[in-house]
Amino acid sequence: MSEQGRRIDRKIVLSAPAGDDTVPSALRPQGNDFDFSVINRPREMSRDEDLALLREYTHSESLIRHMLAVEAAMRAYARRFGEDEETWGRVGLLHDFDYERWPDPPDHPLKGAEILESRGYPAEVIYAIKSHADYLPDCPRVSLMDKALYACDELAGFITACALVRPNRLEGMTPKSVRKKMKTPTFAAAVNRDDIVRGAEDLGVDLNEHIAFVIAAMQNVAAELGLATDLTESE
Repeated sequence: MSEQGRRIDRKIVLSAPAGDDTVPSALRPQGNDFDFSVINRPREMSRDEDLALLREYTHSESLIRHMLAVEAAMRAYARRFGEDEETWGRVGLLHDFDYERWPDPPDHPLKGAEILESRGYPAEVIYAIKSHADYLPDCPRVSLMDKALYACDELAGFITACALVRPNRLEGMTPKSVRKKMKTPTFAAAVNRDDIVRGAEDLGVDLNEHIAFVIAAMQNVAAELGLATDLTESE
């Protein structure tokens, strides 16, 4: 194909012979105009690609399971709010993919954001991931997706910690038992309780309802999280 000024990575044809049928119709000259709606459109990613990227940078199974837990919660909230489940799930799945290599702020999540941008991920996905870090003042949580990620992140980690000390793991877990653990400062001390409370408030959901919702979402993928059990012991 004879073309001038082609940028292959973005699939932009600035000039091409009008009779060349190998050029997409939207990019053929229309008088002196072009249809620029296709320019800079992000490439669609698959979940397999997301997982491959995650595992390229993360080897800790516990950290991978944390991201899977947040993904499950984000997908569930996307369905509840009538939002795009794939986009919300992607944000949850990749929000900490750079943490193992660059754990110190602000490298996390800025290093990850650079990688995502270089690989063509959508701006809304990158921004939501950046916004879950309180120490990035230029990335306030604005969208519902931003707020959902923040609300699910610390809570999913805390629920996992609660499940690991229960013989029946996630089965039968209640908001009451989780909130009781929240009052014990020495339990999962690295989890900021204020972040959990503030996250639910910013998302506009009752804390007990939020805890129950995330537990239910995680129960759906309990085997992937290493939290499955056949026991049925009550609280």
